[in-house]
Amino acid sequence: MVKFKWLVVLGLFLIALQPSFADDRAKIVGAWRLVSFEVEYQATGEREHTRGKNPTGYIIFTPEGRMTVVLTDEGRKAPKTDQDRADLFRSMVAYMGMYRIEGDKWITKVDVSGNPALVGTEQARFFRVDGDRLQEMTQWTVRPEKGMGRVVITWERVK
Repeated sequence: MVKFKWLVVLGLFLIALQPSFADDRAKIVGAWRLVSFEVEYQATGEREHTRGKNPTGYIIFTPEGRMTVVLTDEGRKAPKTDQDRADLFRSMVAYMGMYRIEGDKWITKVDVSGNPALVGTEQARFFRVDGDRLQEMTQWTVRPEKGMGRVVITWERVK
């Protein structure tokens, strides 16, 4: 019986040492302004500014677990033709949904998106917070132009 009590006490102690879900979420809760959007290539470490050097956007995480993001390419202009409108659609990303934290990534269950193909999917992003900077990374995937690559997005906390 004494061993059992010690096991229970040890178990509770170890659980208390684990960072809580709320603590993990608190790291990213708030509004963040887009600083850069780059594609990084695994073989060379090369990075390209695929949305321009000055893209715009925000990502917002609420304490209740909702995330929304809108980001746009540099140099967008008001459309004059149907082709211009189509080009504008391709030059932005917008989606929202409920998110959860699992270790070093957040996973968003998308319920609204400018791209209907994302609705109902789970979008996983690795992240790290350094002061007022949030770095978001996708998984490594094959990119036709240069092999394995991933998107690296840097955000700055809005105060």
